[in-house]
Amino acid sequence: MKRILFITLFLALLSTAIPILGQTVGERKVRFGAILDGDTIPYYHLKEVSILESGSLLTQQEIRKNQKLIRNVKKMLPYAKIGKQRLDVLERQVASLPKKQRKEAIKAAEKELLADYSDELKDCTISQGKVLLKLIDRETGRTSYVLVNELRGKLRAGVYQTFARLFGYNLKATYDPKNNKEDNLIERIVLSVERGKL
Repeated sequence: MKRILFITLFLALLSTAIPILGQTVGERKVRFGAILDGDTIPYYHLKEVSILESGSLLTQQEIRKNQKLIRNVKKMLPYAKIGKQRLDVLERQVASLPKKQRKEAIKAAEKELLADYSDELKDCTISQGKVLLKLIDRETGRTSYVLVNELRGKLRAGVYQTFARLFGYNLKATYDPKNNKEDNLIERIVLSVERGKL
């Protein structure tokens, strides 16, 4: 605990110190740094590190109990991540386009997406489809219904929701790992997969 407190205080002092640009120290040139008590301390930007609670990854018993869900998440997670990437690119492309060109660009992107992935996704089970909807919400922060509504309009979103309900899906289902046990389990599976534990 003392060590964490010391590190926190040290970082707070560094963040309040005046950055020094271009000062030469020995043979090296310090781009960013701070002078504390006459000593030049270099300042480096480090990658963000996430610290997990001890219960955030799956236990061996949970792995044995949830093999089907783990398989479904591992199969659908790449599609959700690709969908997020393509959505980001599409939103940047259409941001400054007029309404007519925007609609054409969205339709072209939809055709391209269907051409690339429809054959692979046709073989998915209903449970895999439900997991994919949850993962899309996890990656984008928006439900599938909201995405269709934003990109293709309210009428199209309503039609898709109606057909989805006939097959047991709900495009309006939100991803809430804090309050929903199944979503929490999916989140823990995703974290385990991303950290190479599954």
